[in-house]
Amino acid sequence: MKTGTAEPRPWSLRRRLLAAIVSASVALWLASLGILAAIAWNETGEVFDDALEETGALILAATTDWHERGLLESPRPARPEARKLDLAYQIVREGRVLQRTGDAPQHPFVAGFDEDSGFADAHVEGRRWRVFVIRDGAGRFEVQVGQEVGERLEILEDLADSLWLPVLGVLGLLALVAWLLIGRVLRPLRRTAAAIAAKSADDLAQVPAGGQPREVLPIVQALNGVLARLDTALQSERRFTADAAHELRTPLAGLHMQVQLLQRQHPELAGSFHKLRQDIGRVTGLVDSLLTLARLDPLARGQLARRPVALAPLVERLLAAHAEEAARRGIALATRLEIEQVDADPQMLEIALRNLLDNALRYCPAGSRIELAALRLGAHERIAVRDDGPGVDEASRRRLSERFFRVLGQGQGGSGLGLSIVRRIAELHGAELSFGVGLDGRGLGVSLDLPHAAPAS
Repeated sequence: MKTGTAEPRPWSLRRRLLAAIVSASVALWLASLGILAAIAWNETGEVFDDALEETGALILAATTDWHERGLLESPRPARPEARKLDLAYQIVREGRVLQRTGDAPQHPFVAGFDEDSGFADAHVEGRRWRVFVIRDGAGRFEVQVGQEVGERLEILEDLADSLWLPVLGVLGLLALVAWLLIGRVLRPLRRTAAAIAAKSADDLAQVPAGGQPREVLPIVQALNGVLARLDTALQSERRFTADAAHELRTPLAGLHMQVQLLQRQHPELAGSFHKLRQDIGRVTGLVDSLLTLARLDPLARGQLARRPVALAPLVERLLAAHAEEAARRGIALATRLEIEQVDADPQMLEIALRNLLDNALRYCPAGSRIELAALRLGAHERIAVRDDGPGVDEASRRRLSERFFRVLGQGQGGSGLGLSIVRRIAELHGAELSFGVGLDGRGLGVSLDLPHAAPAS
């Protein structure tokens, strides 16, 4: 028996797009049909009105006196505006025009028409006409009423002139509505893309599959499978690194003690044993750095125990821990604290600053100066360690925080992991780690820019 809330069935992106576009098209088509019907009704009303006027004129002309000898022209009634239907007629008897309107040809539109009434197309005097022919009941004469084809085209042009702007507006409205509806339907895709784009190199959490369209669901599931496999591989690698480093610490400590014992037993080999103890110390430092990275890598920013950290006690402890070595090498340690506290994880902040001071002491020659400063800088609080030592060229600065990277020609030992640890701690705090010039335009300066603490609610 299944328990829990059943997951909603995935919906079809294609069907929603189709429904949205068809619905918008039908609604706007009905609106445009109403506009077209109103315009057509208005135009045809004017056409019918003109036809009635033309019929009145024809009746008036048909009732005038005419005789077989003269070719009479029926005058047009005066009208203040141009006519929509410019009709011309002829009264024809035995192939001869007895009476006609002024714009009608002098010869019949149609000669030898076989039927009592009907339509015919005629080409007279270089003009095309559509002609209606009707004979009287006795067959004495026939009336031919014609309209130039060009006049009909003008009516269509007038209709097109009246319609193009509304039709263009309806099409633009259709495009806008379809754009908005499709954008609304595709919103889940944008949310999914944003969730994937927001992932960092350490964020391998699953992309939510709920609410995804049916066409996109297989892609999200495949991506989640890849993320799960990557997470498993990284966890295995981190566990191996942590376990290996942890297991190495005990034998290295034992080896260090054995070397010390042998050095006491064989003072004549003190130089060799001293070099061996230095190598063991370097390996021990490497193991400690690997353990530190193994603990930092799986952490997320939300897992930090951040709180206000008083800087003065922290700096005093760090200076005390490095005072002996600095005095032995004649290196001056100075501080400049313009802020009292920062918002950070206390343990991690101490690890980061200790690594920065270790690096500065290791690479600075005797007689150098090292300054640890805490400053307020705009929207950030900057903690910087700067020296006036030999410094690092700009190309190497860009690689200083890479794991196991060491600047060649320094003649100093080290694991190449100290600044990598500082960078990881900066990432967990949402801080920016930068490298620049040190004191008096010489040496190296390492800055850690921490964001201001959010005000307590």
